[in-house]
Amino acid sequence: MSEDTWLVAGLGNPGPGYAGHRHNIGQRVADELAGRLGATFKTHKARAVVAEGRAGIGGPRLVIAKPSTYMNLNGGPVATLAKFFSIPPERVVALHDDIDLDAGTVRLKQGGSEGGHNGLRDLSKTLGTKNYLRVRIGVGRPPGRMDAAAFVLKDFSATEKKSLLPFVIDDAADAAEAIVAAGFDAAQDRFNRT
Repeated sequence: MSEDTWLVAGLGNPGPGYAGHRHNIGQRVADELAGRLGATFKTHKARAVVAEGRAGIGGPRLVIAKPSTYMNLNGGPVATLAKFFSIPPERVVALHDDIDLDAGTVRLKQGGSEGGHNGLRDLSKTLGTKNYLRVRIGVGRPPGRMDAAAFVLKDFSATEKKSLLPFVIDDAADAAEAIVAAGFDAAQDRFNRT
């Protein structure tokens, strides 16, 4: 692959039973990105489904992936795809849920701590570095004393599905596209405003 190829991976759990969970918002953003490209997901031997296309006319090539493994094993498929397409970690973008951000907030991050996120922890381990890019998608904090793991494995509320979800998915897809089109620093300036 050429040096303008990017891997954008929507982290989550496989199967329709998990599709609506907060933990799977990264995969929903991957679906939005593929839809914008008019690309269709196809099964890849890396234990993932992959959609490919160009971001705009003559723009960078995008490989959009959704691992077919459980969240805590998402790193293996992503690292395998990065190797298969010869994409370095600094052009790998992970789309993932973040309970430390208010629901509906989108923030960008490069490297650093995984914040207790098992999908990111596995990705750091399998890539052999934390120096990849992240689109952090806020899903809010668990209410009361609810366990964080139980919270992210719940569907969004009916109100959130209607008034929040379409906008945050759109914003997160815009953020991923901005990273690829304008570079991380410019995208971060745009999306990390307070």
